[in-house]
Amino acid sequence: MPKPKIIKNKLVEITYEIYDKKDNSLLEKMDLPINYIHKLENNMYPKIENALEGCSPGDKVSVDLSPDEGFGYHDPSLTFTDDINNVPEELCKIGAEVKMQNEEGHQKTFIVSSITDNRITVDGNHPFAGKTLRFDLEVKNIRSASSDELTGKISTGYARGLPLSNDKNPDLH
Repeated sequence: MPKPKIIKNKLVEITYEIYDKKDNSLLEKMDLPINYIHKLENNMYPKIENALEGCSPGDKVSVDLSPDEGFGYHDPSLTFTDDINNVPEELCKIGAEVKMQNEEGHQKTFIVSSITDNRITVDGNHPFAGKTLRFDLEVKNIRSASSDELTGKISTGYARGLPLSNDKNPDLH
């Protein structure tokens, strides 16, 4: 029996590692398989999907993504600094998450990125913004997606960090 191949509307299970191309440092690793539906609109970055097209379980591919192809560029307008006394104590630690909302009701999570001299800085950029990245991917399983999965009625189990094409910095201005 021939091995299944990745084609449009297949549910694909992958594991991945993400490296910063600048210094080859490992930024993220996902050993538990995560799912995506191949070539579903706005599902994954096109360059990654194109590299996975035709692959079978067990295949490994590496893909480089520039900021234009991936998580976008660092937007300085999404970085805010304030007096630490204006911030609730539970948020005064590096890595704390702060939800903010603009006048139109769009919400975004900001991360406390630095605390110095009684000043706290939060950053709403994706941690990978501005970086050229290498994705090392391994195909674990392939099957046909159900009609409910294709229409979004059933979640396919997307994990944080999966290189989704809508994961760039949204406009909160």
